[in-house]
Amino acid sequence: MAKVKSKWICQECGYESAGYLGKCPECGSWGSFVEEVQFSTKPQQVSAHDEFINTEKPTLLKDIKFDEEIRVSTNISEFDRILGGGFVQGSLVLIAGDPGIGKSTILLQTSGELCKNNKKVLYVSAEESASQLKLRAERLSINSDNLYVYPQTSMENIKTQIDEISPDFVVIDSIQAIYSQNVASSAGSVSQIRECTNLLMHIAKTKNITVVVIGHVTKEGNIAGPKVLEHMVDTVIYFEGDKYKSYRMLRSMKNRFGNTSEVGIFEMSEGGLKCVTNPNELFLNERSQGSIPGTAIVVANEGTRPLLVEIQALVGTTPYPSPRRVTNGVDTSRVLQILAVLEKRVGLNLSKQDVYVNVMGGLDVTEPSADLGIALAVATCARDVVVDSQTVIIGEIGLSGEIHPVNNIEKRLNEAVMSGFKKAIIPFSNSVPKDFDKLEIIKVKRLIDAISACVNSSKV
Repeated sequence: MAKVKSKWICQECGYESAGYLGKCPECGSWGSFVEEVQFSTKPQQVSAHDEFINTEKPTLLKDIKFDEEIRVSTNISEFDRILGGGFVQGSLVLIAGDPGIGKSTILLQTSGELCKNNKKVLYVSAEESASQLKLRAERLSINSDNLYVYPQTSMENIKTQIDEISPDFVVIDSIQAIYSQNVASSAGSVSQIRECTNLLMHIAKTKNITVVVIGHVTKEGNIAGPKVLEHMVDTVIYFEGDKYKSYRMLRSMKNRFGNTSEVGIFEMSEGGLKCVTNPNELFLNERSQGSIPGTAIVVANEGTRPLLVEIQALVGTTPYPSPRRVTNGVDTSRVLQILAVLEKRVGLNLSKQDVYVNVMGGLDVTEPSADLGIALAVATCARDVVVDSQTVIIGEIGLSGEIHPVNNIEKRLNEAVMSGFKKAIIPFSNSVPKDFDKLEIIKVKRLIDAISACVNSSKV
């Protein structure tokens, strides 16, 4: 009889220890160690991976042939965008997001669209019953003869049904609720997630079946389970959204078959998730008519897509010894750096001023091309002047107050033209085609030049 041993595994990063530890030395998380049973000798049952062992030999790259229709479109334009044109056959895709954000909804909608293309889909529901899934399908108006629903948590039973049905696509909802009998630990543990994902990966690669896995996230926003989970899959997609807003965003963080950092934008409605073809209307629909001090429109890139967003700033005298710096939608450290440049290079005294910076619409702007817009929003609010509402601002700010060039400037300017803007403030180093006369271009070398251009153009 095999000896039974136990080990303690961190559920955040997978670090193993012989005894319990309050704090993980690898990732620093507290109270994340869980005891898992370990056999000193392998169990008598045959490993689930043994049947995948084959005698194939290496093939020359030039001799490898593949089907031109290796990608399968989902018929959902925003989903296809982040996938690089559609699902790749035999790939393993991981979708993660907060509870209730819409992961199951988007995959059930995708399953219905795939069935319309005569694809056979197996939807494994490990957290809902078949009747509960039927209720959601009726709300989404999904009814297909090629969509199989299988409420199951056993990996061995799921594999048996995959062998019998031979589907083209498999959806696992969710991987944290699936367990394998070959691992002596509870569902959701590091060992179970690693084992089940590894088995699904073998199924996808050997049977040329596309497998989509739903993963939970921790309170910090990271994917629950071992970090190796993200390395095993081909594509990692995060489902993001503000619970106070109706829109949702799919963000590609890893994609072996397409561009990374792509974003797909959806709007949540009673009939499910709908694609937002013109996101600028979504983020600028509440923009005030006319000019208000402390507002600026920037063109930020999300993947290959330029988005126009409004940045608002509020500057006021503080009653406290230390002024407050509050940001929403932008990096706080980046804003502090911009405020330091405004004080040192422009002479704007903010040491006794509270500064609030907000991105309208709940979008997170991370790229540095929004620096100039943030600086002008703060400066115009402090000086009680306005930036013309028909002007877009693009530029990165250096520590000496210089304006650095940004990439994809022509694509950003074309997007501004399509949204009806008349003027653009851009870095001097960015080159614009000579025949580009759709916008009035103002090129600036330093931050003080950009502020002067705003002050000279309009005053309250």
